[in-house]
Amino acid sequence: MISRISNSLSISENQVRKTIALLDEGATIPFISRYRKEATGSLDEVQVAAIRDLRDQYVELEKRREAILKSLKELEKLTPELEKAVRGAETLAKLEDIYLPYKPKRKTRAMAAREKGLQELANQIRLQGLKDPEVLAAEYLDNVEEALAGARDILAEEMMETAEAREEARNLFTRKTTVKSSVAKGKKEEGIKYKDYFDWSESLAQAPSHRILALFRGENEGILNLNLTGPDEDVLTKLERRFLTGNNACAKQVGLAIQDGYKRLLMPAMETEMRAEAKKRADEEAIRVFAENIRQLLLAAPLGQKRVLALDPGFRTGCKVVCLDEQGTLLANTAVYPHTGPGQAAEAAQTIQAWVKQYKVQAIAIGNGTAGRETESFVRGLKLEGITIIMVNESGASIYSASEAARDEFPDKDLTVRGAVSIGRRLMDPLAELVKIDPKSIGVGQYQHDVDQKKLQASLDDTVISCVNSVGVELNTASKQILSYVSGLGPQLAQNIIDYRTKNGPFIKRSDLKKVTRLGEKAFEQAAAFLRIRNAKNPLDASAVHPERYEIVEKMAKDLNCKVSDLLANESLRKQIRLSQYVSAEVGMPTLTDIMEELAKPGRDPREQFEAFEFTEGVNSIKDLRIGMMLPGIVTNITNFGAFVDIGVHQDGLVHVSQLADKFVKDPNEVVKVAQKVQVRVTEVDEVRKRIALSMKK
Repeated sequence: MISRISNSLSISENQVRKTIALLDEGATIPFISRYRKEATGSLDEVQVAAIRDLRDQYVELEKRREAILKSLKELEKLTPELEKAVRGAETLAKLEDIYLPYKPKRKTRAMAAREKGLQELANQIRLQGLKDPEVLAAEYLDNVEEALAGARDILAEEMMETAEAREEARNLFTRKTTVKSSVAKGKKEEGIKYKDYFDWSESLAQAPSHRILALFRGENEGILNLNLTGPDEDVLTKLERRFLTGNNACAKQVGLAIQDGYKRLLMPAMETEMRAEAKKRADEEAIRVFAENIRQLLLAAPLGQKRVLALDPGFRTGCKVVCLDEQGTLLANTAVYPHTGPGQAAEAAQTIQAWVKQYKVQAIAIGNGTAGRETESFVRGLKLEGITIIMVNESGASIYSASEAARDEFPDKDLTVRGAVSIGRRLMDPLAELVKIDPKSIGVGQYQHDVDQKKLQASLDDTVISCVNSVGVELNTASKQILSYVSGLGPQLAQNIIDYRTKNGPFIKRSDLKKVTRLGEKAFEQAAAFLRIRNAKNPLDASAVHPERYEIVEKMAKDLNCKVSDLLANESLRKQIRLSQYVSAEVGMPTLTDIMEELAKPGRDPREQFEAFEFTEGVNSIKDLRIGMMLPGIVTNITNFGAFVDIGVHQDGLVHVSQLADKFVKDPNEVVKVAQKVQVRVTEVDEVRKRIALSMKK
């Protein structure tokens, strides 16, 4: 296992071995990549995750191998040669090919023929000798044609279940299968969004993941007819070369069995495999793209600790308004009706102006849903001096407002108030708020409901855990949801931390975590360095320095005859430190270098600085767009074929990958990222299909 993983990832066997040992001990990926660099040779999170995933795949392969060996023993079919073949199979497909002839199955035509005693006849015909097959058949059944048909059924099954023949066929199908789609009868109007695929054909191997998923979705919805066409002639030629050895009457029977076996058994099996493999490949790529979008969204620039007024817009039902303090605590809530007549608009203006003054509001967050642009125009028209006004993507806010987490936080508030709070908090700290929502509901994926849900969830969990731990979590203000993603914790320990905090007040030092119910040494080791205590007595408690390394920093300070706080504040003191003096058997230069970087910027936030943004005034719907318009926008979603951009018209436009830059772009992530502010030009508007084409080319 270690050798195969090492070769697959081009990582030394020692690195793989030590990483697997840490994973087996219960260490998390963020902890291993950040605090065990000496053991792993400084592998990053991606490499550690790859080792884990390959290890898990290998374990599953071994489980299947042992199950097959057990089955073969029970069937009394296990010979030394067969056992060697099973143990030598390196992939699941090869393993299943070897097992297929012995695998218990429902009654087949070949089984029925064997029950008639035709196995020996099939064996004789397969030798392709000079005897007349009809003469041979007459010895078995009175009906010669029935006997020959049964023998061919046996031969067809045996030949099509030969592992080497299946491997050859699989290789050809993998390279040469074509996928074709056409519109289902009477579905042209209903399936207009699939118009591009009403008459489509391309190589399955070359088809990008988004297209495969779109085709499968169209088929599932009954809009498209989908057909996979394999390289039939090429495969038949290979089969004939493998199984035909003569040119006589018996060989003709074998040839007929090959034709029948391919059409009836092997071709459908290969097409099923190709569908499954294409779906698996498309799923993996879609999950990768989706996870990257989620990462970029979670790590979007936070406004920070500011007093925020948040509005969840609406026309007839009014706008729900909430005021939040610097920690996101709800101070007040009400509803205003700026879009239901002049009188109520004037009243709404008075309320907002009064609240801005009363609560010392520093920023206003406005949800980008229904009435969002109109509400933004109304608020901007109030000319509130020194107030930052920001449109906030509210995807998933309604999911949060109906969730158990929202009910726990605001049991006496209705859904709309909770939604407005979520909008305001998203502006202050996107990561802290978005972790409360199922990532699939955040609105940055296209096919998240079509892909393998188990694999998607695992990937998203990895992504959220990575983001939370890379930023770090303020121990005394963090919600249960964000705490549960901290390395080594989980929902139960997160709740126990909240309970301890409620009962005993804020944590004064990291070591107090050990007083939390069921939070033992292992959990403390995994979690402590990712949890921050602002203004703690020990300044290192606010940093990413692990408590197990505090002694090193204290020794550095002692050697320079100063305090730890002096090291944090004084660069000239840090420059006097010779790291080589502190290298030991457990601590090497990678860890010491990380410590020095952390001392320079303790608890630094890796996210970018917040920048205010506003859409073009007067462009509020798709009807307002004109070809050639230059507009500011925010990237909301990135796919392999381009980036979707919100330009403030309630319908994202697409910048195709060919329009992202004046140079060739292979991967859109090279040019843009989610939540990035961009300038785009309108190149096409299709109101019927609700499609907007944009360009970022100069």
